[in-house]
Amino acid sequence: MVKKIQVPLSGEPFKNNATYCVGTGRMGLALQKEYVNHLRIVQESINFRYIRGHGLFCDDVGIYREDGIDGQIHPFYNFTYLDRIIDTYLENGIKPFLELGFMPEKLKTGEQTIFYWKGNVTPPASYEKWAKLIQVTLNHLIDRYGREEVITWPIEVWNEPNIGFWAGTMEEYFKLYDYSSRAVKEVDPRIQVGGPAICGVETEKWLRSFFEHCIQNNLPLDFITRHCYTANQPTKQGEYIYHTLKDPTFMIEELKETRHIMADYPEIADMPLHITEFNSSYVPICPAHDTDFQAAYIARILSEAGEYADSYSYWTFSDVFEEMDVPRAIFHGGFGLVSLNSIKKPTFYAFEFFSNAGEELLYRDEHLIVTKENDRYVIIGWNWHDMRDNKSSPDESYTLLLPSIAKQAILVKKEVGGSHANPMQTWSNLGKPRNLNRDQLEILKAAAEPLQTDFKLFEQNGVYEVELTIPCNHLCMLEIMPVKDKTKTYRGYDPKEFYGLE
Repeated sequence: MVKKIQVPLSGEPFKNNATYCVGTGRMGLALQKEYVNHLRIVQESINFRYIRGHGLFCDDVGIYREDGIDGQIHPFYNFTYLDRIIDTYLENGIKPFLELGFMPEKLKTGEQTIFYWKGNVTPPASYEKWAKLIQVTLNHLIDRYGREEVITWPIEVWNEPNIGFWAGTMEEYFKLYDYSSRAVKEVDPRIQVGGPAICGVETEKWLRSFFEHCIQNNLPLDFITRHCYTANQPTKQGEYIYHTLKDPTFMIEELKETRHIMADYPEIADMPLHITEFNSSYVPICPAHDTDFQAAYIARILSEAGEYADSYSYWTFSDVFEEMDVPRAIFHGGFGLVSLNSIKKPTFYAFEFFSNAGEELLYRDEHLIVTKENDRYVIIGWNWHDMRDNKSSPDESYTLLLPSIAKQAILVKKEVGGSHANPMQTWSNLGKPRNLNRDQLEILKAAAEPLQTDFKLFEQNGVYEVELTIPCNHLCMLEIMPVKDKTKTYRGYDPKEFYGLE
């Protein structure tokens, strides 16, 4: 069935926060060359504003050390690697959204760790030393990058304390937050700080308890953070983890739920809500991440999440990532928008397309948004379907009637899905090589590009009529821009002599 849509002349602001922040694994990965290459790629095409990841205080970044001198312990703060990391971010036009964690070896109270790279998740042996570590680090950043710059970097206290990322109790996390938030504000009260960065377990209990604790103790709190994943229970099979996935609107409902809880607290209700991690699966070896299905699925979330959240940080921009060991193959189910060897995945284009969306929302449904900015339309369409049922979903078909912006326009269409911008399928066609030779790499890079086509549009009775079909697990973007035809300025131009040029 073809949906005929009369697009209105004006709409409402499009709350599009798709490019506010993006995730990275641990910050120490920024010391790797390929990671930096991937950061350049996403910034050239998408231009995220902030980047958020783990491991600021982990020992691979090497900030906190202790030296024994004359029988006494003296803390030493080493910012050699941190400076390289922050320099890399800023040189690529992206600011840090700092996460305070995990525990340095010299401050730990236990051996509990997370991931292949063993981030220590125990409470600090001294909360006073932890607070001083925060203050010394922030003051160093201010000295190096300037106070007016650093005060624009939000700070989140820890990561997912309600699950395996925190070995302490909820009350101990609140204590950590107390010391951390106050330490931040003592450096500069303008620096924004927030939490509790929870994910998926006892959400309402944690949020209400955290809000009440902050209110009762008059703690600094400038924004709320949480994480959202839409995967069901995992099944481990060999070197992969498989999930069924909830509808992408499950995340939208989680955002609504969070806003409803916040609304019960006048001191909290109007604060920014930052989703500092989101994705479908929460493991970096789930094949869904590499598919054209994922691109269409994530597009549905991006189309509406800004109505409820001030940011939603995709986890992550790069497959240079080591939570579950060093990746075993180019397509291994990693979180990234960019795979190893700098090959763009389909979901890369979901963010690129939304980065180009107009500021005015004219129309939105489950498969399409129509936006406008000045004299330019941007239309984004998607059609996601879980192909594990061995069936294909019907095409989503539209006839769009758009108010004209000029007598003549050009429609540029980019398509992702099937045999276009779907390099994992090409990798499969190549026999799924674990490591690539140069010829295979060039084939895959070419396969990662969308199909681009363009058409002339002419107004008829003040409107453009655009036919659009979105096949199963495809994502597309249409840009419509006015054209000033200069054909008559070419003396002697004879269209018959141009062998079919329209």
